[in-house]
Parts: sequence; C-alpha cells; structure tokens
Amino acid sequence: MLIRIRPPSAVQSSEITPESTNRNRRRFLAEMGIGAVGALALSSARAAEAPKTGGEPLKSGKQSKLAGDETVTPFETVSTYNNYYEFGTDKEDPSRNAHTLKTRPWTLSVEGECEAPAQVALDDLLKPAALEERIYRHRCVEAWSIVVPWVGIPLGETLKRFKPTSKAKYVAFETIYDKQQMPEARWSGLQLPYVEGLRIDEAMHPLAFLSVGMYGKTLPNQNGAPLRLTVPWKYGFKSIKSIVRIRFVEAMPPTTWNRLQSSEYGFYSNVNPQVQHPRWSQRSERRLGELFKRDTLMFNGYPEVASLYAGMDLKKFY
Repeated sequence: MLIRIRPPSAVQSSEITPESTNRNRRRFLAEMGIGAVGALALSSARAAEAPKTGGEPLKSGKQSKLAGDETVTPFETVSTYNNYYEFGTDKEDPSRNAHTLKTRPWTLSVEGECEAPAQVALDDLLKPAALEERIYRHRCVEAWSIVVPWVGIPLGETLKRFKPTSKAKYVAFETIYDKQQMPEARWSGLQLPYVEGLRIDEAMHPLAFLSVGMYGKTLPNQNGAPLRLTVPWKYGFKSIKSIVRIRFVEAMPPTTWNRLQSSEYGFYSNVNPQVQHPRWSQRSERRLGELFKRDTLMFNGYPEVASLYAGMDLKKFY
C-alpha cells in the first residue's frame, strides 16, 4: 500500500469540495461561521501584513465609475484575500507565495481562427491603447464581493487587432503554469494550466476588460499580474489571471472549474441570485469589510449585458 505523507501546508481532504476540487468554497462558509466581527478581525490582521502600496505607477486617462457610488474596497484587503490556487489554497497564501512569479518579460500568444495571429510582448500589446481606469464590482462564487479600480484596456478592441474570422465563435484563455515558479500548484487539486473561455460576443462586449493594474499601479502577482481578464457580470473565477495564451475557436472551449465539476460551475457562470450554487444560496453576498450581507444583483448590477442572453434559459445555461 502506498502511503503519501503531505507537508503541513497541504490542503486537507476535509477542505476539498467536490471530492478532489474546490477547496476554498467550503472553507469560506466555515469562516463565515465565526461571525461578522471575527471576519473583520481576520481581514484587519491580513491587511496589517500586506504591502501598503502596489507596483509601478500607471498613467490612465478615462475613468469609469461602473459600480455606482459604492465604496472602493481597501487595497490591503484586495491584495491579501485571493483565490490563486497555483500559489496556495488559503486566501492569504497567494500574497505570501506569488513573489516567485516572474512577470517581465511577458509574451502573449494569440492564435486560432484569426487572420493576424501573433506572439506579442505585453508592452507592445498596450502601446496602441490608452489605459483606462474602471471601478467594477467583483463577485466571487463563494458569496463574497469587493469593489476594485482596475486599470487596463478594453478586451474587445484588443481582440479586433488580431482579426478573428467568422469561425471564431468563442475565445479561449490560458494562464501561465510553471512548476518552478508555482511549487504550491501540486497541492491545488486543479488540472493545470488554468483555462477559461467566453463566447465571442461576450468577449466583444464593452464591459469586458483586460486589466494590467489596480489602484493606479501595476497588478500585484497574487491579483493576476501582469495581465488578467476582468468580466464584472460573471463570477470571479471566470476572470482568469496571468494570461499567456488567447485562442479564437469554433467550439465551446473547456474551462477549469466546469471541467472538474460542471454541475456547480457552468460555462457561462453569470451572477444570478435566482440560481443557487448546489451547496449554498447566491441571493446575498458579503462585501469584504462590511458587517452585514447585501442582496446579490442580477448580472452583478450590470443589466446592459442582458441582451447577450436574450431567449436563453439562464438556469439551464448557467
């Protein structure tokens, strides 16, 4: 009989749902059992250990306050409460471990059903576009949320530069996976590299965003440096981090969480309070730093995307 001895930092079997996936989903619910005051205390403790500034300053022009007048979540919270399983399965692990990720130089491969495929350096990707700041709500499937001022460029306008053909029905994204830079990834329980996808019209929607910074500075590694997707009307796991490959494809691409547990993590995964996760309700959420829960908004409060799903059964096509 083979006996496997795991290090103390490894994720425990009791934390894994379903079976061999989704560690933090159950842990989050357990943490909520400590009560709002305890949650705030934990948040404050993490913030005390966090770096007080981000990366290099970024110059952005247009600012869009796309979360109404809601208060922006403190940088210290956003940079220390993360899901990035390649750097650990506890919320604070990525902020401690992601320093091993080398984000420069960085090359993005754009391939598939397009007329102008390319291997493009990140700086060259950004040169033709003016950086924008967009304040978006971010809603995790675990029922917590934050409000973040992202800095980046519109996804759709960027994709058009590679001239997708009429066969491009979907856009597939892939994150970096390097065992040397990500030694904790072996305990993640995920099939890596992490992959995600959008329908082409979703990717071209004006709200879809490629983020290279937040709070006016370059992204911290744990938040997806140097390039991440930001899709504010979908649950957070759709906003893939540290992107190295984009492919235009004809068929719906596989996505990491859907591939592991399709009954819990659909391809679309639009924020919808009427469609509960099989193990908890999505009707309410806890904004990090707040005492009380708030109602979850349909499409996370971005009704302008509703036309993308006209005629679709959003319970069936979750």
